[in-house]
Amino acid sequence: MKFDFATPVDRRQPHHHIESLDTERVRPQWPSQKWHTYADDILPLWVADMDFRSPPAVIEAIQQRVAHGVFGYGLVPESLRQALCDWSVSHYGWEIQQDWQHWLPGVVPALHLASLAFTEPGDGVLTVAPIYPPFLQVARHTGRLPQTVDLQSPGEDEGWSLDLDALEAAITDETRLLLWCHPHNPTGRQWTHEELAGLAALVERHDLIVVSDELHCDLLLDEGAQHRALAEVFPGLAERSVTLWAPSKTFNLAGLTAACAVIPNASFRKRFRDVAKGLMPDANVLGLVAAEAAYRHGEPWRQELLQVLRGHRRLLAERVARWPGVGFKAPQSTYLAWLDLRQSRLGNESSPAIALLDRAGVALSDGAAFGYPGFVRLNFGTTAEQLEQALERMDNLLA
Repeated sequence: MKFDFATPVDRRQPHHHIESLDTERVRPQWPSQKWHTYADDILPLWVADMDFRSPPAVIEAIQQRVAHGVFGYGLVPESLRQALCDWSVSHYGWEIQQDWQHWLPGVVPALHLASLAFTEPGDGVLTVAPIYPPFLQVARHTGRLPQTVDLQSPGEDEGWSLDLDALEAAITDETRLLLWCHPHNPTGRQWTHEELAGLAALVERHDLIVVSDELHCDLLLDEGAQHRALAEVFPGLAERSVTLWAPSKTFNLAGLTAACAVIPNASFRKRFRDVAKGLMPDANVLGLVAAEAAYRHGEPWRQELLQVLRGHRRLLAERVARWPGVGFKAPQSTYLAWLDLRQSRLGNESSPAIALLDRAGVALSDGAAFGYPGFVRLNFGTTAEQLEQALERMDNLLA
């Protein structure tokens, strides 16, 4: 491998120093949500950022921008817009336009902006569960009606699936907006064409607007898998859709807050931008630099990352097979695993996630926040050494 995905990076006690203005040597504080939320003896496999250094090309581009030394208000460069256009064509087969893009600090703000831009108070905002927790909060935060429908739980051989009949039954006269996740967080499902075709048909039939969060689309783990944007596969959805992309998960750039809403419909784009004014800050100049470097030069790094994550997925599957009663379907995408602990040795615990934290020293995401108590989400986007340590600790409670 050309890149180092094996050496753990110390994210709790950085050994870099900076020189203060009075020339004294000081240790900077770089708090990490993932590593500083819990005590030092806890291994964190929860929030969705990875423990790998970002691509060297990205780091170099940021260093060059920092050397400029002026960090005033920036603009989204045409070169970044074109880089995303090129990436979309080469990776998804979708020819998007530069003026369809609205860059903003993140996907979660974009979900809320879409609710404000395309619905009125009292309108229904529909999503499926389990789901990334902010999806469940959008309606409440924006004064809309929350609507949720469950995915079909996996059988003996199948994974989680979309129940189209249940989804359509959940649509009411108030429903206006569908928040979709493609591929799906937390189950890691890459939706089939048949599922997406059924989804597209009911979206058009009920005159809905769909926001498709495709944040993990560059992390498909099955060999030969190909992501296609929802709005590209079903052109009838393009004029009623917002597609959300970002380099944050793929290239481990979450803290640089740069994401893009791709909105082909000019009227929708204006409504979205108008709502964003005053609610969203100007572009993060370092995040924009990082995004362009990632899309232009990060592909070799991404390909090696995928091989690492595939290996970690195999390791996790082998370990879970030794844990009686733990339900697990290997994710087709993402570096996130969704574990059902309801029939496990921790099945009687009010929160298996808290039990693992308190008694095994491993921090996982609690399924209750995703709408599914008794489940946990495990982030295997870490080094093999750190993953193995965490799994050994979990063995003590689950094996």
